[in-house]
Amino acid sequence: MPPLPSSTASAVQIQQFYDKGLAHASYAVRCGRQVAIIDPARDPQPYYDFADEHEADIIAVIETHPHADFVSSHLEIAEETEADIYCSKLVGAKYTHKTFDDGDRIKIGNFELHAINTPGHSPDSISILLMDDLAQSRAVFTGDTLFVGDVGRPDLREDEAIGGHKREELAAELYRSTRNKLMTLPGTTRVYPAHGPGSLCGKTTSTDLDSTIAKELKTNYALQPMSQEEFIKVLLEDQPFVPKYFGHDVKLNKQGAPSFENSIRAVPHPSSAAALEPGVLVIDTRPAAKFRAGHLPGAINLQDGGKFETWLGSVVGPTEKYYLLADTQIALDTVVRKTAKIGYEGNIKGALLAPLQLPASSPAVDVEAVRQHPETFTIVDIRNHAEAKVPVFENALVIPLPELRERAREIPTDKPILVHCAGGYRSAAGASIVQSALPGTEVLDLGEAITEFQKQAVH
Repeated sequence: MPPLPSSTASAVQIQQFYDKGLAHASYAVRCGRQVAIIDPARDPQPYYDFADEHEADIIAVIETHPHADFVSSHLEIAEETEADIYCSKLVGAKYTHKTFDDGDRIKIGNFELHAINTPGHSPDSISILLMDDLAQSRAVFTGDTLFVGDVGRPDLREDEAIGGHKREELAAELYRSTRNKLMTLPGTTRVYPAHGPGSLCGKTTSTDLDSTIAKELKTNYALQPMSQEEFIKVLLEDQPFVPKYFGHDVKLNKQGAPSFENSIRAVPHPSSAAALEPGVLVIDTRPAAKFRAGHLPGAINLQDGGKFETWLGSVVGPTEKYYLLADTQIALDTVVRKTAKIGYEGNIKGALLAPLQLPASSPAVDVEAVRQHPETFTIVDIRNHAEAKVPVFENALVIPLPELRERAREIPTDKPILVHCAGGYRSAAGASIVQSALPGTEVLDLGEAITEFQKQAVH
């Protein structure tokens, strides 16, 4: 992003860093030789590189709230650069920090960053207003409070371990935060949220990664005129599932995560010939075709792809040990680094290359047989409940992928089992989960062929 125009000799630069896999946006705000980092990702290196490129110092790291969907590097950056960490006093942070709430300010060059308490997504959420030397608002970093086209979901802090905050009460707070704080800002104020499309911290996020207050007032469904009761009802409808790892990451971010690179170096790397400990989960990240051709018995096929981290943290619990398999060293290094983005690297029992001899295989699906006689299969739809409201097959059993390991034994085994999702990625994982849970049963993955059946269902 280009620097914002400035009325002073020293312009401000806002740099967005976007992780498409987690749909996460973080920011560097630079004025002269000073930089503030907002909501950093687990790997701090891009922020160091940015500061070095501009011969600047990182003086502040700001957390808008303890994130549920990724692990932040705020503590590591502070230890490396001696920058101060800022967050709301409501966080109850276990690391050394300075509180940053209504009325608090951080000076950066000729500009100031002002704290605004905007609870709702979480009880401790803040937004950060960038003000110039003429006291004009230039931008607001909204964390997970306001997205482009959406607002943050208020149902992620209900577990007693992370506060026991009721979703209805947080939704009411979000109503007040948007109406009384963010919607009163000048329309020209730029909006920079912490997430983009595909984030599970919202439900209808736009493909745009920044906006303005005026645009959001016009186009964002959650900012339209409505009562608090209407807002709560609309907001809580059709929220996506909550991955298993979300509560774990909130707690980890409250205490501060260890060094990214040190954590990765600590992951064990046994040889592919090593005997694996019985009963420990095996996550095979190879492409589905390779997995079907040969795999370790009981392995789950979570292919490395755009959303690997999310699905790993949705299928595997935060305290569960597992082996991680890939077919090349580069691929293995990639998935290990992705596990660390959600704080799962410490659970890896071993990261290793897939053995050359893999005893189990999966049968290929006869798509024509499915088309002609779908009734001869027990069809399992592993899409999310909202997706499955439009069925592809009559009488399909709906068990979303995040629930499948716990519910696979509900599936009748009197007929071959056919697993489908919406595009093929999830069904590869789903079929392997069902096969692991129901050994001896014929389990078929419809894969990408589902798109043909979806077209027919629409027509």
